[in-house]
Amino acid sequence: MSLAAETNESLAQMSNTLIYSSMAVYTLAFLAHIAEWVFGSRSKVGRTAAALTVDTPAPAVSVQVRQAGGTAVLDKPKVVTRSGAGVRDVPDGPGAAGGTVKGDLYGRIAVSLTTLAFLVEAGGVIARAIAVQRAPWGNMYEFSTTFSTVAVGVYLAFLLAKKNVRWIGLPLVTTVLLDLGVATTVLYTESDQLVPALDSYWMWIHVSTAIFCGSVLYLGAVGTLLYLFRDSYENKLANGGKPGAFARSVLERLPSAATLDKFAYRVNAATFPLWTFTIIAGAIWAGDAWGRYWGWDAKEVWAFITWVGYAAYLHARATAGWKGRKAAYIALIAFGCFLFNYYGVNIFVTSKHSYAGV
Repeated sequence: MSLAAETNESLAQMSNTLIYSSMAVYTLAFLAHIAEWVFGSRSKVGRTAAALTVDTPAPAVSVQVRQAGGTAVLDKPKVVTRSGAGVRDVPDGPGAAGGTVKGDLYGRIAVSLTTLAFLVEAGGVIARAIAVQRAPWGNMYEFSTTFSTVAVGVYLAFLLAKKNVRWIGLPLVTTVLLDLGVATTVLYTESDQLVPALDSYWMWIHVSTAIFCGSVLYLGAVGTLLYLFRDSYENKLANGGKPGAFARSVLERLPSAATLDKFAYRVNAATFPLWTFTIIAGAIWAGDAWGRYWGWDAKEVWAFITWVGYAAYLHARATAGWKGRKAAYIALIAFGCFLFNYYGVNIFVTSKHSYAGV
């Protein structure tokens, strides 16, 4: 074996070691997030912060006309407030830590561990790229490890920008552990060179944007799912119902339904143009590789279905009667199409994009 081959093999082994090491650190972060939620549940602030208040609706303007001699005179408009049926103004919850010092401490530890795990995993992805001397997403194993790395990176970027998104931490770390568990046990593939169709600079453009889009859309899906739970919780309180102890302990510490809905919408709306570019870049790459821009291959079809799903979601958000829960359901269906496009098409469907490596 040549020196170069031995070096590449050593780098591949280092990559595997770093990926497994990141899983160990992510597990510690998961436990720290659990501790954050457990200690936060003991906070009285957390049990009262989501109390519903009646919103003061937009004021109506009342204008009175009086007669001054033979001339009609308009008095200065008076503001008249009217009650708005079903209108709520719900404050954001205090967060997973519930306002407790101990819960916040564990939350900060969890974020620190997540950052360390992200750096270790990113090192594993880079080592894999150096070992194979190409972009490290030529099969599902490489795609999965890169996907989870980017998802955590986007989450940490939100935190660095002082956004209130620490509530994503627990579901994100849980998903990352599941993703890496499947990648290392089911999807693992030895480092190898690309098939001829993938050996193109378009891989860096098309696949990298697809990974980034999927990672951000995942965060939007988490926000959408939590919005549905929180909205049901707020509706039950508004109608005089009494949610269970678990719902009161967990859901009231999340941001309000309106905040979660706004977060999901902004994330999905910002990512949609980039997903559009991803499809266009894929079509251009297909033209170079196979001599046609669009061939109704399964991967192409489901990428387009995903695009239609998110287009329908954005349209629903702007349509009266479809805002809120109906639009949220469409967003989750669209993300489900993205997941099927990744797992289902790659594993169960024979197509030109069958590069699962399993």
